[in-house]
Amino acid sequence: MLVSGKEILSIAKEQGFAVPAFNAGSGQLLNAVMEACEETKSPVMIAIHPDELSFLTDSFVSQVIYLANHSKIPVCIHLDHGASYEQVIHAIQLGFTSVMIDASHLSYEENILISQKVVEAAHAVGVSVEAELGTIGDTGNTVEGGVSEIIYTDPKVAQDFIDKTGVDSLAIAIGTAHGIYPKNMDPKLRLDILEEIEKLTDIPLVLHGGSSNPDDEISKAVTMGVNKINISSDIKIVFANKLREVLNDGNDEIREPNVLFPPCMEETKRVAIEKIKLFKSNDKAKFY
Repeated sequence: MLVSGKEILSIAKEQGFAVPAFNAGSGQLLNAVMEACEETKSPVMIAIHPDELSFLTDSFVSQVIYLANHSKIPVCIHLDHGASYEQVIHAIQLGFTSVMIDASHLSYEENILISQKVVEAAHAVGVSVEAELGTIGDTGNTVEGGVSEIIYTDPKVAQDFIDKTGVDSLAIAIGTAHGIYPKNMDPKLRLDILEEIEKLTDIPLVLHGGSSNPDDEISKAVTMGVNKINISSDIKIVFANKLREVLNDGNDEIREPNVLFPPCMEETKRVAIEKIKLFKSNDKAKFY
């Protein structure tokens, strides 16, 4: 069933789990994560970045809507890191039920102004809005991007931002980065900042750059109030690695997509199920 971001995350906040937001950059990834969520009875947010949408074309959204409407689990279609008002409006017109406006690189005042504008337009048609306060890091080659230096979310201004914008969820910066960390990087989440933000705010909190962080830290973040975690690199890397393995096994006659992709999809599904259980969203569809 197709639901809004506010609907899917309000239950997560009530029940103390995090909804997985999987970046589905292809039909194969989409089907794999949907199968994982249906098997584990987990709600899901299908996240699509503007660069992914540009590659897949607008027609891909119809495929997601079809799957959502024919599924018993709650499904939200989410625009990931919308960079402009125009991108957000386009996503709403396509049928997205949740949008993110990421103006975190702008000044605090400018971030408030564009977030207010997006909220006004989105709420008028029942679409939920996520914004970002602080900046997420970037480890390299990802569609989501980021910055080289993380600016942590200031807990003291978080609720002020929420009050002034009316956003439904808030992406916070506590030390995560988009992509997979290099071997010489030891990621460390600032759970002390998360604890303070959770105390001072009253809407669901979002963690971006959730791939490759230590499981114990992610699990702790969920118990401390994170209600949505974005996963992109983890599911794409195992898909790509398996595809390389299939292509390099010496059989040059393998060419059909229905032969090439199923093993890759199984790897994606396996990792998706691991994340679902880590986020404690398995068997939570019953609450919707």
